[in-house]
Amino acid sequence: MSPSVGKTIILIGLLVLAVGVIIYFFGDKLSWLGRLPGDIRVEGKNGGFYFPIVTCLVVSLLLNLIIVLIRKFFG
Repeated sequence: MSPSVGKTIILIGLLVLAVGVIIYFFGDKLSWLGRLPGDIRVEGKNGGFYFPIVTCLVVSLLLNLIIVLIRKFFG
């Protein structure tokens, strides 16, 4: 294994740790996540369908921003 693989694993671990800390300390303040305007929710008598499309877009944009910043500073 090359040192770059080790660096990547360490960065992934730090990101997982950061997400865990954010969820642990700020989980009650993130209750809006998954309930954004534009998320599709259809409820019927026998069940329902939920697709958080806007939430997926927001999370995708944030993750892309984080990846770009990591590549800029560590790449």
